[in-house]
Amino acid sequence: QVQLVESGGGLVQPGGSLRLSCAASGNIVRLYTMGWYRQAPGKQRELLAAVSSGGTTNYADSVKGRFTISRDNDKNTVYLQMNSLKPEDTAVYYCNRDLPIATITYWGQGTQVTVSS
Repeated sequence: QVQLVESGGGLVQPGGSLRLSCAASGNIVRLYTMGWYRQAPGKQRELLAAVSSGGTTNYADSVKGRFTISRDNDKNTVYLQMNSLKPEDTAVYYCNRDLPIATITYWGQGTQVTVSS
């Protein structure tokens, strides 16, 4: 059973930065394209960023230029550097393989990010 443990969230003022981490069990970080997702209250979960095993990255328009996804295969960890945070970035953030959301059956506990003055 894969385990995903997200951390690094918190309360930050608009314009601030946070770095999220996702520690995974097994070799899924090394083997698969990994993504960061978020779910805001009353909204559907959405994919924000993905990084392939080869290091290719893709971003949703809403975070492009502000967020950076990276991976450390040796540590089985995926990161999300978030800069220029906005109140609309407030959500619970999750990592997982980059797959259609409806097909994903396991999620970690997520990490809460709150952007507020």
